[in-house]
Amino acid sequence: MTTNKPQGDQVCAQYEAHPYPARDPKDEAKRLVEGSPSHLLEMRHYLFAGGAAMPKKLRVLVAGGGSGDGTIMLAQHLKDANWPAEIVYLDIANAARAIATARAEARKLDTIRFVAGAIEDMATLAPGPYDYIDCCGVLHHLADPAAALTTLAAHLAPGGGMGIMVYGELGRSGVYDTQAMLRAIADAMPLPQRLDLTRRLLKQLPATNRFRRNPAIADHLAGGDAGLQDLLLHARDRAFLLPELIELVGGARLEIAALIEPWRYQPERYLNDPALLKQLALLPWLERAAFAEKLAGNIKTHIAYLVRAGESADRIASPDDRSLIPVLKGFDGPALAQGLKPGAGITVQADGLTLKLPLPSRAGPILALVDGKRSIGEIVAAVAQGKDVARVEADFRATYETFNALNRLFLKAPGL
Repeated sequence: MTTNKPQGDQVCAQYEAHPYPARDPKDEAKRLVEGSPSHLLEMRHYLFAGGAAMPKKLRVLVAGGGSGDGTIMLAQHLKDANWPAEIVYLDIANAARAIATARAEARKLDTIRFVAGAIEDMATLAPGPYDYIDCCGVLHHLADPAAALTTLAAHLAPGGGMGIMVYGELGRSGVYDTQAMLRAIADAMPLPQRLDLTRRLLKQLPATNRFRRNPAIADHLAGGDAGLQDLLLHARDRAFLLPELIELVGGARLEIAALIEPWRYQPERYLNDPALLKQLALLPWLERAAFAEKLAGNIKTHIAYLVRAGESADRIASPDDRSLIPVLKGFDGPALAQGLKPGAGITVQADGLTLKLPLPSRAGPILALVDGKRSIGEIVAAVAQGKDVARVEADFRATYETFNALNRLFLKAPGL
């Protein structure tokens, strides 16, 4: 985790004591930790028109790489895709950097250069330009997030983009109450005693407590000491409402191209009253997204892909281009199709919320042909067989919109 303070700063000391998230390099032999942002399918789709506009050799900065999840994932994805790349990992915490380095060595990833330092010093330590910058879980721990994002934007190459994650305020209900309680009773204690007292307090929280009632928060349950410290004993931590994030991004002369997972920012996924939907349709998409944030009340992180202001329309792969190839993330198309009943829709669960998203009657036959090789045009033609092509095209779009909203279906350019 990067901080913009000197080595002795409390934030840096925290990540020296407990690199976050806790990772064992030996586990690289068993699995690849994947997530957002910086998954190649997402990045290519939202920033590089499905890959058609991606540089032949990609220059990447991971700003605040921590124990290495984003760095390792993207390096492995690019290696698997035979895409030439140079990846610069930047972090101020020696312990975290050592873990990330060991993970790269375990996978024999030789495209990563590990640099010790802070974002404010990158002009000297790791100057751009970069085609892609990852800054995941960093800005909300900095004394001046706006200055840091502006610095990163200054090192962005023409046509480049960024992937960021910051905490969402509403989904972290109770976290800051609990942090304040712990500061009141444990702030002067050594870390082991603070961790012990934290666990004792959590066991005693009454049923009415906001933290206890928040189903979106589980970092402290599975993350060990590192997860508990990062969530409740952090030295510097803030969260953002979406309008605040939009303002932060705009101040760096950037704009949000996409929010992940898209469905969570689409109020029509939660509502079915025609009068409400009619009024919502009049709002710009980011205002609708802010409405959805308040409506759901459980978004604990904002994951966003950013481009320079005014460039989003040219960057995102569009299903209107029938030469593009649909690719599923984490699913096999034919297997997925077998489990779908015509017109039944698909149920999603997230942080205490359960919703059913609609699917068209031809979703199954369409998904059965999504193999990462066939184009949209080829899939539509195969399903239509010369009959009712317009209806099949509409069903493809509806299927795409639902699975893309779930962060499971993306488009790539031919030849990739």
